[in-house]
Amino acid sequence: MRVFNFSAGPAALPEEVLRQAADEMLDWHGSGMSVMEMSHRGREFMSIHEEALLDLRELLKVPASHRILFLQGGGLGENAIVPMNMLGSHTTADFVVTGSWSQKTLKEAAKYCTPHMAATGETAAGFTRSPARAEWHLSDNPAYVHLCTNETIHGVETFEIPDLGDIPLVADVSSHVLSRPLDVAKFGVLYGGAQKNIGMAGMTIVIVREDLLDRALPICPSAFEWRTVAENNSMYNTPPTYAIYIAGLVFKWLKRQGGLEAIEARNLEKAKLLYETIDTSDFYINKVERAARSRMNVPFFLADESRNEDFLAGAKARGLMQLKGHKSVGGMRASIYNAVPLEGVKALVEYMKEFEQSRA
Repeated sequence: MRVFNFSAGPAALPEEVLRQAADEMLDWHGSGMSVMEMSHRGREFMSIHEEALLDLRELLKVPASHRILFLQGGGLGENAIVPMNMLGSHTTADFVVTGSWSQKTLKEAAKYCTPHMAATGETAAGFTRSPARAEWHLSDNPAYVHLCTNETIHGVETFEIPDLGDIPLVADVSSHVLSRPLDVAKFGVLYGGAQKNIGMAGMTIVIVREDLLDRALPICPSAFEWRTVAENNSMYNTPPTYAIYIAGLVFKWLKRQGGLEAIEARNLEKAKLLYETIDTSDFYINKVERAARSRMNVPFFLADESRNEDFLAGAKARGLMQLKGHKSVGGMRASIYNAVPLEGVKALVEYMKEFEQSRA
């Protein structure tokens, strides 16, 4: 039986995509091979690769000024790869810290430069907000400003993207990319791991403005030097071929849904239903300011946390899986990415109400 999977990542994939991948597992389009077995430089895989690039560019409306790279290493790996590619002659980079992931990004960057915390969303209740541009205090000459636009653990999403003029804005978009339209032109660099809304773990996307490709430090490994990867069309080394194939299937699924405008409307409906259930109850608590609430990752707490294990056991019995919050913050977390259907959120809400009533 298929369950409703609320995992933060690796996360739910569209059932249509899984079925197509299963149908094509042994023989991709009459080639007599699985995609797993193909040469990454062969005609068959190159066609898969090119279609995935074109479909992602279309979905995100990526301008011609930006290159799309398919890499490995995940979003966490990019925490080192970004400074090695972006510092150039600079010694400082700025960071807007809105949760655990941007904290990790700042810490990793300290190995390569002097990191400057330009703003923080931390309050007495933890990370509960996304600081407005007016609160950012940038250093004198930063190489770039880094922002995690959706904090998976704390459930903080940034919706207002400022124009920083000549200073490149770098964003970790791992956990909300493709959930809504983005103005890619505002960013110098976008990056993210695939295992949330793009596909399966193993692939990392980097979307980088062409004029930023010549800043790499000499210590940057060749396989992660963006200029080298771009010049070789992401084929400098063997890419994560099957992960690219799955991502390509997801891109086509998104196009069949009506693109990012249509998927955003669906995501808004799911998030509204879940947050309203939390807000109209004294039994459940969400600490994030309403203007910064993530549409993808909804953390919540039971007012009486001694009931946590009972809640999770009851959820599991109903096929509502992976609801336990991250170990660093506790509580619960429902990740409601693109592939989580509205029916799944309705089933979760129904269970939350039943559980509350049974403990009244």
